[in-house]
Amino acid sequence: MSFTVAIDGPAAAGKGTISRAVAAHFGFAHLDTGLLYRAVGARMLDGLDPVEAAQTLDPASLERDDLRSPAVSQAASKVAPIPEVRAALLDFQRAFAARAGGAVLDGRDIGTVICPDAPVKLFVTASDTVRAERRYRELAEKGVETTFDEVLAEMQERDRRDSERAAAPLKPAKDAVVLDTSQMSIDEAVAAAVAAIKERRG
Repeated sequence: MSFTVAIDGPAAAGKGTISRAVAAHFGFAHLDTGLLYRAVGARMLDGLDPVEAAQTLDPASLERDDLRSPAVSQAASKVAPIPEVRAALLDFQRAFAARAGGAVLDGRDIGTVICPDAPVKLFVTASDTVRAERRYRELAEKGVETTFDEVLAEMQERDRRDSERAAAPLKPAKDAVVLDTSQMSIDEAVAAAVAAIKERRG
């Protein structure tokens, strides 16, 4: 039997970490839908037309080493508003959500567009400065040279693009449980998400 958990939110709010932990806790499959857009963005940087890149996306593209780089993050944000790109990736995501045994999908439009009928919807967020600090530390640990101010500016620009785009803008679904992780540890955030899912499952 299928059971879908839709988890949305802006970059570095903790949705990926929470999604993976929740999927492991319940034994559900997990899909980071942002990776699909990152893979399309990476292929665009390689010279492909973004629509063609989305329509011919294969699982191997999701294994690339550069999908978390700042350049690919920006490219992903630029291809994401293109309606034809979103349409090409829609069926892939919905098929994953409908799989037997339960599925957790995280992204920016799962609860509003991809799986509007999901029984559980979470919107994971945090303050701009907290998210930028998390992303800055993550990049520093990988040896990426940047500054906190650059990370914050890029993040705010990406938030603006994601929130203002015409196709599937970033926003909480009307029936989503909003989880602000600004002052939460990872364990606290995961516990809150698990509790919300258990409540909806009955």
